[in-house]
Amino acid sequence: MSSSRIGTLAIAIALGASVGAGAHTNEHGIDAQNFDATVGACTDFFAYANGGWLKSNPIPAAYSQWSLDDELRERNLALLRKILDKAAKDPGAVGSTSQKIGDFYASALDETAADAAGYAPIKPDIVRVDALKSPADIAALVTAWHAQGIATLFNFGPESDMKNANFMIGYATQGGLGLPDRDYYTRSDAKSKALLAKYRAHVARMLGLIGQKNANEQAGWIVDLETTLAKTSLDRVALREPLNSYSMVSLKDADAQTPHFSWSAFYKALDRPDVTRFSLAQPKFFAAADAALTKVPVSHWQAYLRWHLVDLAAPALAKDFVDADFDFHDRTLRGTQELKPRWKRGIDATNHALGFAVGEAYVARTFPPEAKARALALVSNLEVALRARLAKLDWMSEDTRKAAYAKLETLVPKIGYPDKWRDYSKLTIKRGAYFDNVRAAVAFEAQREFAKIDKPVDRTEWGMLPQTVNAYYNPMQNEIVFPAAQLQPPYFDATLDDAVNYGGIGAVIGHEMLHGFDDEGSQFDAKGNLSDWWTKQDRERFNARTAKLVQQFNAYVPIDDLHINGKLTLGENIADVGGIEVAWDAFKLTDPGKSDEKRDDLTPEQRFFLSFAQSWRTQQRPEALRLQVQSNEHAPAKFRVDGPVSNLPAFAAAFSCKSGQPMARASAQRVDIW
Repeated sequence: MSSSRIGTLAIAIALGASVGAGAHTNEHGIDAQNFDATVGACTDFFAYANGGWLKSNPIPAAYSQWSLDDELRERNLALLRKILDKAAKDPGAVGSTSQKIGDFYASALDETAADAAGYAPIKPDIVRVDALKSPADIAALVTAWHAQGIATLFNFGPESDMKNANFMIGYATQGGLGLPDRDYYTRSDAKSKALLAKYRAHVARMLGLIGQKNANEQAGWIVDLETTLAKTSLDRVALREPLNSYSMVSLKDADAQTPHFSWSAFYKALDRPDVTRFSLAQPKFFAAADAALTKVPVSHWQAYLRWHLVDLAAPALAKDFVDADFDFHDRTLRGTQELKPRWKRGIDATNHALGFAVGEAYVARTFPPEAKARALALVSNLEVALRARLAKLDWMSEDTRKAAYAKLETLVPKIGYPDKWRDYSKLTIKRGAYFDNVRAAVAFEAQREFAKIDKPVDRTEWGMLPQTVNAYYNPMQNEIVFPAAQLQPPYFDATLDDAVNYGGIGAVIGHEMLHGFDDEGSQFDAKGNLSDWWTKQDRERFNARTAKLVQQFNAYVPIDDLHINGKLTLGENIADVGGIEVAWDAFKLTDPGKSDEKRDDLTPEQRFFLSFAQSWRTQQRPEALRLQVQSNEHAPAKFRVDGPVSNLPAFAAAFSCKSGQPMARASAQRVDIW
């Protein structure tokens, strides 16, 4: 599931879509064909539960990985295609929601028009870059692009104030890199150097497509400038510390910190001259970026800005740009072999531009009110189980326990879809102008976001679309959010027994709930404020227990000689271990959880854990796996199964594992947090 941070911080119909010739997948419940009897459950539970599926489900050429979530997305795409095809064929009145999603999707499908336009849609921006003569000009263009929603050099957006979670503030944070992580610029091993060289070649290729004669030389300038920015950027482990994203300053002080970049002018360009304070996080990064405005030649900055412009625009331009963009970002970085068909890319683009308008039509077909009620009941059962766990913790003092109860009691579950739908009335969409439509949608969203700054938090708003297969926890609103697409079979199926539902969606819900109590989420109190509600001794005990989990995951080597970063993945690992424990407790409170009745020769306990494991069925291309291990706060799927269950005595009992087997750690080695 998603990280515990979103935004600036850190976010029932089975259509049976094909997943490849001869592939087998199940839409409901536990599938015995997914098992691999040649692997012992106590040796490698992920392989035991999913080995058969891994063998019969090759990764489709257009994907870098294949998983249950991808299966669900394929079903969603088939339904969304019907919705958008209908809207494109009969868009309805001008200005209507149907007209906007229909015309946007139709324009996204018009490859002929995109090819005919070439890179003409971005030529006015290139002309402006070519005209830059001074650091002040560069700062002015960066500001203007941000006002249009084009994030360049750094990231910016609104989020709840960490110290006053009822109000939104602006956050400026490090950014400006073309590669996924700062470490790609600083690693010295052979593979990292080779990848950086491929990146430089890709940058040169893209600049060549917009007519730059010295593209190779410019690519070198760009890599050098991005390396300078990378060296002063915090790594991903440091970014997990909330205070590293929070540094409140007045506009006057901010202008003093970056004398060559005016934040006063920046907020005026956003049409928010009333703003007087914001978070200018990662000050070393902004100091380096400001210094580079004068130290780096203007011609190098022009190259940098051209590159980031074309990199952002490429998916909406002509085929040459689309293909080049795919070759590096998907084929090289993730190992993907084939570009997705244009209709799938068109759906993704329409979701990005008008996602909640599409989501409203999606929900009407997939998620009736009774499904929402059933999901809320399941959440309520897990809350009971988590409270019972908190009550029994021998390492937590009563003062901290009371604060933990308060946080649990104020936790807000959002299920399926928002109570009110987003208003797109001010967004104009026209058929036949794909890039213009993309640009209009980006600018519309940017202005909608800028308007939130220094305003009360809208607690009805969602940070994820209903048609998204995912979920998240927001610490500053103390809410867990489960889109309708996540609440589909086999994660959640009201026709099946509780063992399947609690092992599937129950573990997902438990995971998101436990994000409120992981190493990061636990720094926020019941009101969503960054606050130390722990006693010093309790925090020390908690840290000692989580340090053990860090060590466990540091020992895992998913590919080559790359170890999982236990500190980077700690929050997700805490949520995984605690989430399945809470789901297990909630399941044992149900009648099936108290029963010994077998189904398909499996006990209820075995069905629970098999449902959990099969929900993680995933295989990845080596490039994608390498990218994840090096830059993602989520451990690969195999270890999100084997890691948690190896710490659970209940799992060992369910499959008669002996102490010391890989999936049954000896008591002294087990992690016991919640």
